[in-house]
Amino acid sequence: MSTRMMVDEQNQLQEIREREFPQQPPLIRVLAKILSYLFHPVFVPLYIVLFMVYIHPYFFTGMTAWDKTRVVMMAGLMFTFFPVITVLLLKALDFINSVYLHNKRDRIIPLIACGVWYFWITYIWWNSNKMDDSLAIPREAVQLALATFISSWIGLMVNIKIKVSLHAISMGVLVAFMFSLGLSQPLQFGSYISIALLIAGLVCTSRFIVSDHTQQEVYGGLLAGALSVLVAGWLIYRVF
Repeated sequence: MSTRMMVDEQNQLQEIREREFPQQPPLIRVLAKILSYLFHPVFVPLYIVLFMVYIHPYFFTGMTAWDKTRVVMMAGLMFTFFPVITVLLLKALDFINSVYLHNKRDRIIPLIACGVWYFWITYIWWNSNKMDDSLAIPREAVQLALATFISSWIGLMVNIKIKVSLHAISMGVLVAFMFSLGLSQPLQFGSYISIALLIAGLVCTSRFIVSDHTQQEVYGGLLAGALSVLVAGWLIYRVF
């Protein structure tokens, strides 16, 4: 990837990154943008929770419909709503240049803030059996929350060196978590893992098309996400 320096509208020196992949036809770019929005990092953990609550046959079978709704609402608030509101407030207060977090500096505060939200839901779910017997969160859901928290801090650390793809981190979490479920559950998980791999491939390809990420930033993000799941699983099965 080639880079060049230029002065922006605020007379600040900015690094301009040029894509190393050829420009694609408009329709392909539109589809890539749609995929990037649909599988934005703030949505992926919520999708996984929806899968665990409403599709997987074992995790939440003992809960009432209202309790399942509560779990989804908690996930929606902590994984999606609060992070989105945080970024919008930071942009409104001019702490970041864009809600799209195009540069490494813009990502610092949002990643720290998201880490706080992810830690909070991890703490609540980890202690759910002690606080409310009617809403006992399964160990696998706690692992997901912890992996999301860990991935935010790994992303923050890696961001010091490279502008790692946050989409790729979330895809690494998705794929590794589905593999983790497949290896630990007495179910045929082949179709679910295949779907997760397909989604990860499409989303990462979309980032190559519509962003300026390098291969190192995308593949590094996948590795960071997968590592987060492994670390979370190790901690959960030793302590939980």
